[in-house]
Amino acid sequence: MISRKICLLGAFSVGKTSLVRRFVHEVFDDRYITTLGTKIETVVVQLDSGPVKLVIWDMEGAENTDDEADLVTSRMKAYLQGLNGVLLVADGTRAATLKTARRLHQWIMGASPGTPAVLLLNKADLKTQWQLSPQDLKELSESLKCFSTSALSGSNVDKAFLHLAQVLLESK
Repeated sequence: MISRKICLLGAFSVGKTSLVRRFVHEVFDDRYITTLGTKIETVVVQLDSGPVKLVIWDMEGAENTDDEADLVTSRMKAYLQGLNGVLLVADGTRAATLKTARRLHQWIMGASPGTPAVLLLNKADLKTQWQLSPQDLKELSESLKCFSTSALSGSNVDKAFLHLAQVLLESK
């Protein structure tokens, strides 16, 4: 069976852990517990072309900063070794988290060119409170495959993870 390592990256409190819980365990828990370091989950998904084992690394949040040393810590760099794909996560209700996701994507592309990446714009259940402009959304959709997700309702969560799994399977 093919195994692929994917990492979830984004600012603190964007819902990375909640998205993983929703995808792997089909549950939502509104208690917030900061991830320190990384938490690893494994799940086997069935695609049309066969099963794929996803080793999901739920990474600690990155700082909203312009300083690369604070954005991607040495500990995070160690955890990113051997990654096959990235799910970047931003909170639609906090525009600054989108900037962090973009910077993380730039860093990943510099450190590991060609790594498949997907952007999850989380908290779609709060879309009336989103701080993203139509221009932001247009620019994003031109550079990254984007999914509007909700860990609370589960909207598009499976679709986003499975899309990345399919891309990873095709890019053997």
